[in-house]
Amino acid sequence: MSDGLMPDPSPAPHRRRPRYPGRNPRRFDEKYKEHDPQRFPETAAKVLASGKTPAGSHRPIMVTEILEVLAPEPGDLAVDCTLGHGGHAQEILARIRPGGHLLALDADPIEMPKTEARLRALGFGADSFTAHRSNFAGLPQVLAAHFSTLAPSDSESTGVSGAGIILADLGVSSMQIDDPARGFSVKLEGPLDMRMNPHRGQPASVLLEKISAAELAGLLVKNADEPSATALATALAGKSFATTTALAHAVREALPRMGREDSELTIRRVFQTLRIAVNDELGALDTLLRILPSCLRPGGRVAILTFHSGEDRRVKKAFEAGLRAGHYSDIAREVIRPTPAELAANPRSGPAKLRWARRSA
Repeated sequence: MSDGLMPDPSPAPHRRRPRYPGRNPRRFDEKYKEHDPQRFPETAAKVLASGKTPAGSHRPIMVTEILEVLAPEPGDLAVDCTLGHGGHAQEILARIRPGGHLLALDADPIEMPKTEARLRALGFGADSFTAHRSNFAGLPQVLAAHFSTLAPSDSESTGVSGAGIILADLGVSSMQIDDPARGFSVKLEGPLDMRMNPHRGQPASVLLEKISAAELAGLLVKNADEPSATALATALAGKSFATTTALAHAVREALPRMGREDSELTIRRVFQTLRIAVNDELGALDTLLRILPSCLRPGGRVAILTFHSGEDRRVKKAFEAGLRAGHYSDIAREVIRPTPAELAANPRSGPAKLRWARRSA
């Protein structure tokens, strides 16, 4: 050009959304309206009204009950040990302002940035919310880092180095379950992975290839109370399964006389067992339960949402032991479960159990 300026780069060509067969999308990646509820609220509302969860999102469980037992107040230092989609965090943040701060932990490098961006867009800035990529076993380090940033007048004068409220939701988020690429689902074909952090550790497929039948049988009992543990372990241990559907088919073949409903329950227990083992979920939970009293300020409250008997037993026994030792002044005497209304609106809340404890003064 005569004026010496470079011509403007040509705009990127418009690309049409890929077509899907039929009237409604079926695959996870085709449900573009559900993935963007801000632009398509009517679609998200229809999915919710049907008792399902929109693709790529998550419905927080027992929000009312958790807020009741934690009782967040303005100025509280709160911890969400499992940020997920941010549903619980959003409600807690609204109640600890002004002056409060939420420390959020999550090991998932794929979903965590999305959730942080969503909460920032809702107006929760760095003064009230900090995200940390870690599982809950790293809570002491996160708390230490937080208090190291405070001015002496904010921390040393009070002598407080713990959180006022701590929440740990031990369930797998819907956006992880529903995404075939993550390998969590028993219904959708995808790589047999199941790692919360796909950049660390070994996928479930490698675990199955390396494990012995005796070791797998032990895991099936420990992680899922599986009654057919021995037969399943013999059929699955040391074998190669590249996809989720290949593993599900092998489970059905291992127990050919089992009815369809029982067979599907067994498949879910096998997937649960492998997911827990791949991510060392019970090891991380044991660490959290051991360090919890030292992470709470005097009078602080903790609530833990569990989704299978192995988790609930650990939480119940740890809280009871903490009460006897004087670490806790009070604990939940009975487990709290979802209301019938929540069960009807969100069937995935069915296995949830909530327990709480209060740090002694």
